[in-house]
Amino acid sequence: MNVHPGTEPYDVVVVGLGGLGSAAAWHLAAAGHRVLGIEQFELGHDRGASHDTSRILRHSYHRPDYVRLTKDAYADWAHLERSAGRTFVTRTGGLDLCPEGSAIPLDDYRDSLSAEGIGYDLLGTDDIRARWPQISVPDGTTGLFQDRTSIVPAAHSTATMQELATQAGARLLDRTTVTAVRQGARGVEVETDRGGFGAGHVVLCTDAWANTLLGPLGWGIPLTTLEEQVTYFAPESPARFGPEAFPVWIWLDDPSYYGFPCYGEATVKAGRDCGGPEVTPDRRSGLTDPAMLAELSGFMRERFPGSGRPVRSKRCLYTLTPDRDFVLGPVPGAERVLVGLGAAHAFKFAPTIGRMLSELVADPALAGTEPYSAFRLDRPALTDRGHPVNWMT
Repeated sequence: MNVHPGTEPYDVVVVGLGGLGSAAAWHLAAAGHRVLGIEQFELGHDRGASHDTSRILRHSYHRPDYVRLTKDAYADWAHLERSAGRTFVTRTGGLDLCPEGSAIPLDDYRDSLSAEGIGYDLLGTDDIRARWPQISVPDGTTGLFQDRTSIVPAAHSTATMQELATQAGARLLDRTTVTAVRQGARGVEVETDRGGFGAGHVVLCTDAWANTLLGPLGWGIPLTTLEEQVTYFAPESPARFGPEAFPVWIWLDDPSYYGFPCYGEATVKAGRDCGGPEVTPDRRSGLTDPAMLAELSGFMRERFPGSGRPVRSKRCLYTLTPDRDFVLGPVPGAERVLVGLGAAHAFKFAPTIGRMLSELVADPALAGTEPYSAFRLDRPALTDRGHPVNWMT
């Protein structure tokens, strides 16, 4: 089929149908827009960052503005559950573990939660050992427990948002590559390997592939793409690591690790944050890295001695900005083109970012307001090439 720009106009074309793009397509279509969603691979593919099983939903963050945004995230996940008639949020409680002399200060998390009126428990080493004997922490470790921390499913909720988008009237095309985006006086033209499409706005949720389409618009985001690895471990006593007995956890140090209780199967999942090699989105291995597996397995044996042997690993992409903040807003000079990019910690916010992008299409003036303004494309971290890099969250 060869469709020429303007012959089949849409209000909005969403490029990239991972978690953020699928959420945007759903919210836009539900708001009454004529929506076309385009995905270069098959829907539900494993080449990006929205596949596999579990992601963390939490209030605990290092800055008050992110804590404020988590309040919206919980509300928007609840809205997704009501819209789909399904349950996605599994509450487990969350434990941030901070060893003595940690490179990541726990005070930032504590102060941010307090500033936003979110309750938590501050725990000493003996408290942690008594409450969770599955965890072996060194002397001097401090814990911050927030009881609302939960697990949300990645692939399942992404597929559900695609279903909701279609039910609301969106058209979704997979295995279709966008080759160019051009803004004109009255709209945007989108060229693909299946023809062209016209629209009033384009929303780019293309993650590691973002600069492929932004470059010809005269814009680029300084991105670093890492190929990360998570591993599933099989404990001998899965009940000790079930969601009723064991929390989501984050090890706040450099290196930083994170993990989940058993979820959907008798395995616990763990990974290192920002520990993988630098790659490009089209040149990465996709294979289990033995050195990364050995490092993580050693950490798990030391800190979670009952977690068991590794049974499988999965790779995914981390697409990082220098400040590890989101990118959310119009492209300067091409304001009909919007970008949604999650900086490798956005899945918990997927329904929220989708809603925000939909609202921004309807009201461009929102770009100058909080929280949009903190994530604009022309902020110093993205325009000053000498800006320091800090990926700790």
